[in-house]
Amino acid sequence: MEVPSLQGLGLETGVLTKEKQKEIAKRGQSLTIGVPKEASPDERRVAMAPAGVAMLVANGHNVLIGEGAGSGANFSDTEYADAGAEIVASASQLYSQASLIVKVGPPTAEEVALLQERQVLISALHLGNTSPDFLRKAIELGVTGLGFEFIRDSDGSLPIVRMMHEIMGSMAVQIAARYLESGEDGRGIMLGGISGVPPSNVVILGAGVIGEWAARTALGFGAHVIVLDNDLGALRSMEHYLGRGITTAMATPQYISQALLTADVVIGAMMSAGNRAPVVVTEDMVASMRDGSVIVDTMIDQGGCIETSQPTTHSDPIMRRHGVIHYAVPNMPSNAARTATYALTNVLVPYVLKIGDAASVNEALWMDVGLRNGTYVYRKHLTKKSLASMFGIPHRDIELLIASGI
Repeated sequence: MEVPSLQGLGLETGVLTKEKQKEIAKRGQSLTIGVPKEASPDERRVAMAPAGVAMLVANGHNVLIGEGAGSGANFSDTEYADAGAEIVASASQLYSQASLIVKVGPPTAEEVALLQERQVLISALHLGNTSPDFLRKAIELGVTGLGFEFIRDSDGSLPIVRMMHEIMGSMAVQIAARYLESGEDGRGIMLGGISGVPPSNVVILGAGVIGEWAARTALGFGAHVIVLDNDLGALRSMEHYLGRGITTAMATPQYISQALLTADVVIGAMMSAGNRAPVVVTEDMVASMRDGSVIVDTMIDQGGCIETSQPTTHSDPIMRRHGVIHYAVPNMPSNAARTATYALTNVLVPYVLKIGDAASVNEALWMDVGLRNGTYVYRKHLTKKSLASMFGIPHRDIELLIASGI
């Protein structure tokens, strides 16, 4: 039986209220993101591809691109403009207007002078070449500095480092193959050999990402591959994924010395995350190698893991010590600039969006472990113990700084 007093009472007019919902203010901030043309010699990469710019603009951010910034990677200013970026002619104008700078290489001395107070800087740091003057300047300005080498997610991975290291591992073997040729005054041999002629010996120091991709590429050439590392678990993992076609051994001085006696190629890939690379090959070991053999030290931007290595450039890439060809270009992926730029974009854009989605940089660092781990300078303090030890600068724990609001 229906209750008479409720007959004909519609939900829209009787039961539901007519109050208008209050709009909730959108969280986050609109960033002005500067992507300068790289000033370092022979650096062809750019930190952001046009597709990444379009994504940032679609999320309400302003993007400033240095004029000609993408030319080395074959991205035109027109492509960036079509993606919504503003093309800026001078570096000084870009730095003065941007709240956040994203670049590939560490700032040059000229770029350090352009940094603004409380600016956010995301770039590589290159631990082997970092200067205390740069760190002190960043501290003085209250810059929030995030280094590619330090950005580590909750699963322990280093996403930006990994992307670049995949490229470096593959390129290291391709480079070594070229310098083994007679035209480059190498030993005049092929990596893979041919029928009736044995393959060359490739010794890879380090079973990390660079070592893995170097081993994959060397196996593809048909070379005999030896991988040495002090981490037995990493060696087991490499054998699991690449099969027993590779030979593994612990990276003791005895094993390294023995392997180098017959090595045609040595790939230096021993790293210590967030620290200078360990030197595992001494000058005496290099002197024992055969004339015309090739060393590619992929860790030169972290100081190098071969004692005889010295930084070289793409325009003058090799040097010889004890008859051995040394290739030690810090920005090796620059020679695959377009691939490397896309790789950087894939990783960097989500991090920049997280900063923009937060109400402040402080909140972004607190909410995201990758950004927090990546910070080496914050609120006028150095936050990395490894850098403090290298340069004798006091440091503070990043989590305490964020929580305290100092």
